[in-house]
Amino acid sequence: MKPSLETRDLTIRFGGHVAVNAVSCAFHPGTLTAIVGPNGAGKTTYFNLISGQLKASAGQVLLGDQDITGLPASARTKRGIGRAFQLTNLFPNLSVMENVRLGVQSQAGAGMQLLQLWSHRRDLIEKTDEILASINMLDKRDAIVGALPHGDQRKLEVALLSALEPEIFMFDEPTAGMSVDEVPTVLDLIRAVKARGNKTILLVEHKMDVVRSLADRIIVLHNGQLVADGEPAEVIASPVVQEAYLGISPDAQMEGIAHG
Repeated sequence: MKPSLETRDLTIRFGGHVAVNAVSCAFHPGTLTAIVGPNGAGKTTYFNLISGQLKASAGQVLLGDQDITGLPASARTKRGIGRAFQLTNLFPNLSVMENVRLGVQSQAGAGMQLLQLWSHRRDLIEKTDEILASINMLDKRDAIVGALPHGDQRKLEVALLSALEPEIFMFDEPTAGMSVDEVPTVLDLIRAVKARGNKTILLVEHKMDVVRSLADRIIVLHNGQLVADGEPAEVIASPVVQEAYLGISPDAQMEGIAHG
């Protein structure tokens, strides 16, 4: 199957520091790929290079057959790359309903035009309420987003990204800062996207239980380099991941086995 998204020798340097170092990786529709690694490994920087928040020093980003390396983030979004950030990226002075409404209007091709259209589009109103119901926030539809707890803002951002229906979904630590009770709602939204079977999903996540429950594939970055790529059980068990991500050296693993 042809990749929907691909990076070829993707690299970025900040002065003398190489934050992402010649990473080549292909991603396919219907697959959720988790990107893991220790703090400072280059995961979010790699995401920023793909979505266009940062400009590559070298290498390419391909969206299907299109080389989008030189395009800004806005142009990549229009071509189907959707990104949810570590820090919420919402309209804080608008209501919950208005935030979702803008996403629904955009996806339906109504753009931001003429607010009076909104009141006459029952289908769009129903779609907005359906999205709010999926995150248990119908009762907060009139609340101002900036006044919401962090967990509600995270849920809303993931729901809004789903409403936009991009071809490529990029989730950067979607459960960060959420309570244990709130996490399942966000994970269910991601599972619903995955269940469609035709979307490409990239997920940066520190919580290994979340990774295990969602990922079809794991890639591991360490010091800006791709050091492992494969099925979750295989990658998590590999010595390079045990050492780089979990801080367990091969000697300690052998000692643990000897004392097991």
